[in-house]
Amino acid sequence: MAAVSPFARSNAFEDALLSAREQTIEEMYSVPESFLEIEVRNPQTHGFGRKMYTDYEIVCKARHWTNIPAFKLRHSVVRRRYSDFEAFRDILEHESTRVNIPPLPGKVFTNRFSDEVIESRREGLERFVCIVAGHPLLQTGSKVLCAFLQDPAWDKAQWV
Repeated sequence: MAAVSPFARSNAFEDALLSAREQTIEEMYSVPESFLEIEVRNPQTHGFGRKMYTDYEIVCKARHWTNIPAFKLRHSVVRRRYSDFEAFRDILEHESTRVNIPPLPGKVFTNRFSDEVIESRREGLERFVCIVAGHPLLQTGSKVLCAFLQDPAWDKAQWV
């Protein structure tokens, strides 16, 4: 008997995203009280020349009182590239039209592999992930959120 991935997509659409109240600026962009401890850490640069890229480790630890069913793992570690974050953000925007998704840290075209640039981007990615994961409508209504944060086999092609 084949095991079903806990991250398999569901065809049911979540009504939670249909909230009528508009968000305030503070709700959109402040770091929320989190049911997860999320850390983006340990950037590693791979490849040579034009094929170089940096990926980042995302560590999620669910607090003992978490009861959000979408998060199936109490502890997870995955690695993601900046392009994965871009795809994730695009998917969230299409999936969650009632939620304003915060921006990612900007693209860098010069010295993008310097320690300062990598650290600045890591901080921005961590801020982005913490805000998105803390949004109540995304916690209960997003199908891609927990897969991006917890599934080591996450592939953007499955979501477009």
